[in-house]
Amino acid sequence: MKSHERLAEMAPDMVAELATWRRHLHQHPELAYEEHATADFVADKLCDWGIEVHRGLAGTGVVGTLRRGEGPAIAVRADMDALPIREVNSFAHASATPGKMHACGHDGHTAMLLGAARHLAQHGTFCGTVHFIFQPAEEGQAGARRMMDEGLFSRFPAQRVFAMHNYPGMPVGTLAVRPGPIMACVDTWEIHITGRGAHAAMPQTGIDPVVASAQIILGLQTIVSRNLEPVDSGVISVTQSAAGDSFNVIPQNVVLRGTARSFRPATRDLIERRMAEVTSGIAAATGCEAVLDYQRSYPPTINSPAEAHFAADVAAALVGEDRVLRDVEPVMGGEDFAFMLEEMPGAYLFIGNGSNADGRILHSPHYDFNDEALPVGAQFWVRLVEAALCEDGERYFAGAAA
Repeated sequence: MKSHERLAEMAPDMVAELATWRRHLHQHPELAYEEHATADFVADKLCDWGIEVHRGLAGTGVVGTLRRGEGPAIAVRADMDALPIREVNSFAHASATPGKMHACGHDGHTAMLLGAARHLAQHGTFCGTVHFIFQPAEEGQAGARRMMDEGLFSRFPAQRVFAMHNYPGMPVGTLAVRPGPIMACVDTWEIHITGRGAHAAMPQTGIDPVVASAQIILGLQTIVSRNLEPVDSGVISVTQSAAGDSFNVIPQNVVLRGTARSFRPATRDLIERRMAEVTSGIAAATGCEAVLDYQRSYPPTINSPAEAHFAADVAAALVGEDRVLRDVEPVMGGEDFAFMLEEMPGAYLFIGNGSNADGRILHSPHYDFNDEALPVGAQFWVRLVEAALCEDGERYFAGAAA
């Protein structure tokens, strides 16, 4: 009997235990690089199942290693951190820490990977090594990059790496992936505009940076509409404008802030270059000085084709071809798993989290992970590992590379 068939037989017990773990984690959220209790919880479970445990990468990161004979290695990653949001839910497992909340489903991601780790340790049929990566600080703090900088893949080498994120609004039992870009880069920018302050009733005596900022805001919007190829995608959003503190004074300075998103490295370069040109050009035309500070954060999340197709095939064997989206629309949100995909082949998937009614929206104070998705995710990870670490898996990837 195959491992996943045994998993299906124990599904009611698995669902209950996965939900217990997930709700415990939801009730005790920890922010980036503070996931000490979460890491203890994960490490204790892995140790109980006889999985080799390594701690300390990125401070609170945990890596569990499971070996079955000689063969290739695969890495599977879940994120553990919560968000600085005050939860408004009133159910029993709501956050017990005011101002901190699992509003993005990382509690579910961790529980699903733990469920797969337990099952593979107890019943797994594969030949090779699987590294279970429990990563801190995905939410804007680049925990993936820090783990890598501290030797993640040199200490735990693998041929490919996979991760998954819940997707509210997509039915439970549905999985989605695509080759190529699936999530955007995350860049932030700040523009400092300097003019010459004056009395608001005598604008001719000053140089108005507010007028310049308005023109810069409008000019930035033309970059996507007039510089990008129509079939390409990009976003430039102005999210903050800070200027002055009086109704009758033209201020000396204006600060604009925002974010830029894109999927292709060339598009990212174009956006940064054109933002600098638009900013400096409008500043010169209005007599102001302006400086753009453009900061690149997470790169775009780009799936390698062979691993994306492989993950889709595994998903189809689990839930049926009609419940797999093989070319899902890319999302303009960002994900630090992108750093891992820059280093090795792999794929990032979405798992259906059900209706987004009742506040099931990512980063909402009403959010709660849908426990019905837990056994689907756990079974998917089991099947993925067993399919990758077998003779057919080796032939599949060898053929894709040929």
